[in-house]
Amino acid sequence: MRDAQTNTLQYRFDGPEDAPVLILGPSLGTTWHMWDRQVPELAKQWRVFRFDLPGHGGAPAHPTGSVTELAERLLATLDGLGVQRFGYAGCALGGAVGAELALRRPDRVASLTLIAASPRFGTADEFRQRGVIVRSNGLDPIARSSPERWFTTGFAAAQPAITEWAVQMVRTTDPGCYIAACEALAAFDIRADLGRIGVPTLVLVGSDDQVTGPAEARTLVAGIPDARLAVVPGASHLVPVEQPAAVTDLLVRHFSTAWQQPAYDSSTGQMSVVVPQASPVLSVPQQAAPVAEIAPAPQPEALTGRADPYDAGIKVRREVLGDAHVDRALAQADAFSGDFQEFITRYAWGEIWDRPGLDRRSRSCVTLTALVAGGHLDELAFHTRAALRNGLTPVEIKEVLLQAAVYCGVPAANSAFKVAQQVIREETTPQE
Repeated sequence: MRDAQTNTLQYRFDGPEDAPVLILGPSLGTTWHMWDRQVPELAKQWRVFRFDLPGHGGAPAHPTGSVTELAERLLATLDGLGVQRFGYAGCALGGAVGAELALRRPDRVASLTLIAASPRFGTADEFRQRGVIVRSNGLDPIARSSPERWFTTGFAAAQPAITEWAVQMVRTTDPGCYIAACEALAAFDIRADLGRIGVPTLVLVGSDDQVTGPAEARTLVAGIPDARLAVVPGASHLVPVEQPAAVTDLLVRHFSTAWQQPAYDSSTGQMSVVVPQASPVLSVPQQAAPVAEIAPAPQPEALTGRADPYDAGIKVRREVLGDAHVDRALAQADAFSGDFQEFITRYAWGEIWDRPGLDRRSRSCVTLTALVAGGHLDELAFHTRAALRNGLTPVEIKEVLLQAAVYCGVPAANSAFKVAQQVIREETTPQE
């Protein structure tokens, strides 16, 4: 075992030192121990490498705000160990890291398994809302609700020790690193890039997964050219924990087929990959729904030659206010108000909110104060939500409003407190 530096990850090796390296990537809120039941069998053929996400399992709490950065830290860890080429299996967030590696460094990924994964995990709003909950209440509400997201009801009832293990695993995670991982998942979207994943890929999913279920798995299979699907009956999100034997068997079959062991050179870490010509053992769905989305119309460049700020503006606007709010605003726009929506997206969000001089927390403080001064209570409500998403805590928002009371007037602040109090209650109360 090793404790990593800031730009690397905590890791553990199992198996023969001269065997090909197989990496197992964990899900958000878990540790490398989620793979304990797979390791004894896998370590007979492979040098199994497991890692912990930052702040998970006692790993150093150096947050990463994107899947790309997580992949870079993993590569930096592997570079330090002299590991050049490897197989990779990852669950959920760990799967996103694997897909990112296959897209960015296909020369290093010999074969890939994506478990409980998706090209886009839910919506950005869902994960940023989870960050608000953790920032306001700590990880306990998330920890207590984890078993119902991760396991089928029957398994959770029959395995109380594993259920309690899952709760404690989340509860002992560093909150800042958990929030950063939520931000990474909120920004992750490779739907348009699936066709560029060129390595043999097994997509594995539990039949009862309510988080990233068979529909998301079929989207991956439809988009990745050399992908096969395996649906594990009687399993939910943490398939390797709930159905360990089935997952182990599928991993052994997939990676044994993708790797030709005699071609592996332990001195260089290189191995050849042969895609089997025979019909795959695992079935590809007969029909897969096409994945399509409407891209925003291209905006002309300004007369100055600068790129039009609309695209940056709509991105920032969605990140700060949330997809649901922006979608409602754009859907309500018509011939009368459409130009105004473009105006605020381009100039308020693309020009001002996107400037580097202040971070978003600071801009939220300024915005809340200005809205109190102007008495704009409707805007204050959704900008209070935005402030929580931008990282302000309820205590910090309270301090902003108290400061505003001195300079903007007590009556204005009184009205603001009523609005903010209601929003904070709604946003920070965990859903049962």
